Amino acid sequence: MADTVNVPRPLAGVRVLDLSRVLAGPWSGQILADYGADVIKVERPGSGDDTRAWGPPWWGEGDQRVAAYSGSANRAKRSVAIDIASEAGAAQVRELAREADVLLENYKVGQLAKYGLDHASLQAINPGLIYCSVTGYGQEGPLAHKAGYDFAIQAEGGLMSITGEKGGEPQKVGVAVTDIMTGLYATTAILAALHERQSTGRGRHL
Repeated sequence: MADTVNVPRPLAGVRVLDLSRVLAGPWSGQILADYGADVIKVERPGSGDDTRAWGPPWWGEGDQRVAAYSGSANRAKRSVAIDIASEAGAAQVRELAREADVLLENYKVGQLAKYGLDHASLQAINPGLIYCSVTGYGQEGPLAHKAGYDFAIQAEGGLMSITGEKGGEPQKVGVAVTDIMTGLYATTAILAALHERQSTGRGRHL
């Protein structure tokens, strides 16, 4: 069995507030947790992240049972149930953001502004906050309002055209590979922003 006591933790002391759900955002948060960051995942009261119910396979028994999918994207995180749509819940998230180094979210563009949890609102109370928004089509432009689903990006990017049977219709890659790649790119951007902040003291909206 590998010795985990001396595993390098280069991000020890970095706090990440993870407001994301399903895969792309949570995957990034999990990588940061693996690197030693303290990742606090905010989930919906009652149901939690959607992936908690996406089984089988399952992990655990009875009330503790959760889909392995959820565990595969959220290990090493601490979870807290907060209703961000409520005034009290949004205030709780703002307090958590005040002490965070990084915030991850993958809401539709503009949705968090309704609760005062957008980049501008949170940077006002924490100028050093690195705010990473994972979206399908960016913050601006004619497609910014659209939700970014893995299979949609696979189709629009042409990936589906090179999978499946020869001469057949385009097919989705079995693994949500664009979500995984998005999480990796988000992580590298966050690491670069953390490095930049050492000299500037300022956060960044990614």
